[in-house]
Order: sequence, then structure tokens, then C-alpha cells
Amino acid sequence: MENATTAGAGGVLDTIATERLIGDRLCAEHFDDLCQMHSDPTVMATLAGVRSHDWTRVFLQKNLEHWDRYGFGLWVFRDRATGQFVGRAGLRHYQWDGNADVELAYALMSEFWGQGLAPEIAQASLRVGFQPLGIPSIVCFTLPTNRASQRVMEKVGFQYERDFVHADLPHVFYRLTTAQWSGLEARSVIKRHN
Repeated sequence: MENATTAGAGGVLDTIATERLIGDRLCAEHFDDLCQMHSDPTVMATLAGVRSHDWTRVFLQKNLEHWDRYGFGLWVFRDRATGQFVGRAGLRHYQWDGNADVELAYALMSEFWGQGLAPEIAQASLRVGFQPLGIPSIVCFTLPTNRASQRVMEKVGFQYERDFVHADLPHVFYRLTTAQWSGLEARSVIKRHN
């Protein structure tokens, strides 16, 4: 199964699946997983540093409220075979410089880096955003020094748009539109059938 979604109560997409991972809608029971991630200095080096359990509690509450308000948000991903916590990813509204966008956000535990899982998670999240949700464009951003994350963005089709400042730090800002994504999906289907 390449990608599947399950609609939960109210039409939200509670579960998404990739070839190697299962993503479940963020819930209160994921607090310990998030604390594990947010206390790992390697993972958090490009995400504003290690965070406290109290900060994680606020982060979790804000993201639960996002799900309640918009019907989508972050998923917690686990390895299909082992059930091990891999990371979190998904879509959320983001306000910047008076603009409103939907952001693709992702973070993986460091032991899963370099295995192609970030693009796998990103593609699954984008598929949900562009197909059932009908979002016209999705943005993604990172520090200019985070080349690994930029490679993920570029691999799934994001186009560099501009530099900007976020959290008082320079960032690079990327965007992917429905039309661009549809073209990439069409080429991918053709390549798989040839």
C-alpha cells in the first residue's frame, strides 16, 4: 500500500500510511514520544533547541486545537514492522509577515535519518493536503544551514521562494502549488508504469 487515509469522526484524516510507516492523528497519548523528541539535542539542533516538558505540553495542546479547528494537523509516525516512534509530521496553518499559509512540518528521530523516510512522510502529507483537503499551495521552511531538510523539500517538489526571518533567525522559504504537485505526480505515475 503506497498511501492510504482513513477518515475519522467529522471527516478528519486520522490515519495515513506509507510503504514503511503508519501515521496517527496527534493525540494526548503521544506526549511521551514528543518529550523524547524535544529533549534530544541532535534532533532539536535545527528546531530551536531542546525543549522542556512544559513547552511540549503547550505544543501538544496547540496542535490538538489545530486538529479540532481545521480537521487536519500533525501525525505521529511509527515503523509499520516494529511500532517504534519515528517522528512527527503534517500540515498546519502558519502566519508570517501578515500572510497566511499552510506549512508542511516534519521532524524525525535521528536514528531514522538518511533512510528516505522524511520524503516518504512529506509526500504522504502533501497528498492529503492537495487531494482531499484541496489546499492551493503548501509552504516549508528551514535554516539555510539545514541542507538535509532543504534536500527533502526539493526532492518532493518544493521551489525556493525567498529568504525570511523566523524566530529571529534567517530561514529559507519554499512553496509547492497544486499545479506543480499535480505535474510531479503525473510524471511519477508515468515513470512507475514504464
